[in-house]
Amino acid sequence: MSRLAFAGKTAIVTGGASGIGRALAQKLADRGCHLALADINAEGLEETAAGLRSNDRRVTTHIVDVSDPAAIEAFAAEVRQTHGEAHLLFNNAGVALGGMFDQVTAEQFDRVIDINLQGVIRTTRAFLPLMRETGQGHITNISSIFGVIAPAGQTAYSAAKFGVRGFTMALRHELHGTPIGVSTVHPGGVATNIAKTAERGVGVSDEEYAIGQKAADQSLVMPPPKAAGIILRGIERRKPRIFVGRDAHTLMWMERILPTRYWDLIRKRLMMSAPDAS
Repeated sequence: MSRLAFAGKTAIVTGGASGIGRALAQKLADRGCHLALADINAEGLEETAAGLRSNDRRVTTHIVDVSDPAAIEAFAAEVRQTHGEAHLLFNNAGVALGGMFDQVTAEQFDRVIDINLQGVIRTTRAFLPLMRETGQGHITNISSIFGVIAPAGQTAYSAAKFGVRGFTMALRHELHGTPIGVSTVHPGGVATNIAKTAERGVGVSDEEYAIGQKAADQSLVMPPPKAAGIILRGIERRKPRIFVGRDAHTLMWMERILPTRYWDLIRKRLMMSAPDAS
């Protein structure tokens, strides 16, 4: 199968105000794409778009809460009216939540599912008809390495990201033989603001929160532009699954080899690296 060409394509990116979304927008622009960028953060979204606009490139910004079905429908209608076509969809918007299952409220848990999973499903549903009309396309859903392994303290996030993984796999099978490809992406530790902006479970203590933030600082190290480059190279090759980072590959193999025991090994390593370990 030939490689996917980016030049002249219209790309939709959710979560485009920062992190991987911003980096994807920048690298897609470098490859000659027109852009429709969505986020709930208007200021950050404009910062992303400001340096990407040119006479040869359409760049539109859209304030969208992906947990709001009406907002997603309006977004798709705006893209149809402004761009007239859609070739590439990157479902990247997401949030994090820190805390064990019994430390977070039902409302906090549901919000993560609504944004990280339902947002992907709703946005795909809204744009798939336009991609069919365009006659070709590729849907890229950003899961996580936590959609492959499931650490303690990540019940909501892993539930959502495993859901994204399953939804994407089934959709890829359904669209097999059509001009629309589908990929799922599993980033490891990418240096975005997702941990810093994560909602804190109502039962999480200050000490537990500080430990979690320190662990995130130590593990989220890959620059977003590097992650975006890996993702786009995978899409160019039409890869169905893309793992981003050595840590993601290591954890993927660990889960594959020790599907019921990998957490024991990870937990021991975490205990050894804890500040009070001797």
